[in-house]
Amino acid sequence: MNNINITNFVFEKTKKRGKHHIIYYKNEDLSQWVGITWNEFSEKTRSIARALVALGVKEEDKIAICSQNTPQCLITDFANYANRAISVPMFATLSPTQIAYILNDAQIEILFVGDQKQFDNAVEAQKESPSLKKIIAFDNSVVFGECAIASRFSDLLLLGENNPDNDKIIQKRQKNASEDDLVNIIYTSGTTGNSKGVLITSGSIAETIRIHKLRIPMFKRGKSIAFLPLSHIFERLWTYLCLSTDVKVYLNAQPTEIQKVVAEVRPHYMCSVPRFWEKVSIGVNQKIDEMKPFMQALVAWAIAVGKDYNINHKRIGKKISLSLWLRYKIANGLIFNKLKKLLGIENGVMFPTAGAAMSDKQVVFFRSLGIPIYYGYGLTETNATVCCFPDENWTIGSIGTLMPDIQVRIGEDNEIQIKGKTITKGYYNRPKETAEAFIDGWLRTGDCGKLDGNTLTMTDRLKDLFKTSNGKYISPQAIETALTSDKYFEQAAVIGNNRNYVTAIIAPAIEPLKEFAKKNNLQYEHIEDLFKMEIVQKLYEEHIEAAQKDFASFEKIKKFRLIRCGFSIASGELTSTLKLRRAIIQQNYASLIEEMYE
Repeated sequence: MNNINITNFVFEKTKKRGKHHIIYYKNEDLSQWVGITWNEFSEKTRSIARALVALGVKEEDKIAICSQNTPQCLITDFANYANRAISVPMFATLSPTQIAYILNDAQIEILFVGDQKQFDNAVEAQKESPSLKKIIAFDNSVVFGECAIASRFSDLLLLGENNPDNDKIIQKRQKNASEDDLVNIIYTSGTTGNSKGVLITSGSIAETIRIHKLRIPMFKRGKSIAFLPLSHIFERLWTYLCLSTDVKVYLNAQPTEIQKVVAEVRPHYMCSVPRFWEKVSIGVNQKIDEMKPFMQALVAWAIAVGKDYNINHKRIGKKISLSLWLRYKIANGLIFNKLKKLLGIENGVMFPTAGAAMSDKQVVFFRSLGIPIYYGYGLTETNATVCCFPDENWTIGSIGTLMPDIQVRIGEDNEIQIKGKTITKGYYNRPKETAEAFIDGWLRTGDCGKLDGNTLTMTDRLKDLFKTSNGKYISPQAIETALTSDKYFEQAAVIGNNRNYVTAIIAPAIEPLKEFAKKNNLQYEHIEDLFKMEIVQKLYEEHIEAAQKDFASFEKIKKFRLIRCGFSIASGELTSTLKLRRAIIQQNYASLIEEMYE
């Protein structure tokens, strides 16, 4: 379907694919993956849609979902769409204060939640949210306590089954549907202030799916893991694309268990952020370091062959000699295939990666191994993908080539500006911010870049750029990406705005640091005891220097401080999508920062 209608999408797919399994979830009691057919998906969606009518939901009402990835999330989404209601997804990790902010901003009356933690947060948020009239829990084990407005998803299904006549109302609403219908309000991370609700229309979702089908030939009946939250625009629309192209969706409920899930599912597709692959890279390199010299030499040879084959030849369409082809076949058989099977990614067709900066070193490393990383770029305001790597002729250092029918221009201060049918119409109840977000009809991204033909390269983030007191511009994100590619760094926040040199607050990777301490017979009671030891300070100085070897002298970190607890969402230092909130970090670590500039 080139022009999908989101209101009846599930019901139309069911007519053709009814008996086929499409969504899978992990049944922890059975310790196995359970499939849901299109018929089951459609029946439950229809029941919830009917129940929403029975609850008094009207067209254009806003209904929120705060849950980890579950089938109920998707069922609720499409039940909302069937009623021309608006889904407002929230990250499962939001605090009660953050939940209350969205409930109040969007005046939400019904909130669906996943487990006990999200239910408890919702109950707490309700104290500050007079509009909220009902909390519905997906998990039957949730204890309601004294909450008078709570009910269960299972009860809602029964309510829908007992109200078949509501189908007439639903059908009437679907006939009124248009591509201009608002179907989602997705709240941005809010790195520099309160979140803003991005308006997503039915037509923009249809267009997103259309251009992805033109660009990406999906493997029918392939398997995709929904690793990122469905509240994230990237995963949300990728999952809709999978449903549209009959790719089976495996819902990962616990992000911390992703490596186990990948090994069980052995996916063809999986969206992720660069940090996931950074950790994989660190793990692979640690295994290599533990090998005997002969095996290390063999792996180094294989990677060199893989780079010559995949980067120097295949990437740019250069003819591959018989000799190189044979060497690559040997490297593949001896090293690459075994590694991919160990990781659970031997079936990989495409692993889209976006949401943060990814170092060229990481991209080249994985592509050399034959792992299909497809780096890309997009925003919530653009319905995710603006550009991504093509199969061939992709440029190292770029963020890929433009998607079909997406226009990009470079504006003042080298800002990337975008136009197209996937672009948001603005922010919910924010006319001032909406006006500021556009110039002559082009969306202002706040990102700096350059455009070479159809290839886009991102250079900096305007909001993140800072200037030292010496007048030099610094891109902290580039430095942080370089640092966190090293196994000894878990997180880093670079400081230097209006200062005369660059510093950093660093959360060490604890396990590698413990291994270092053991190897060097360092005695300590608490991990913090290691931080001020001269040998540990020297270790981090050396690794910072190595990570920044290609940076200009004025960009290099002169001083740093190690912290025990990393930046977190709970402390307000990270957004829900794990981006740094620099103002909060500088406020929370003000004394440490000042100490570095004394």
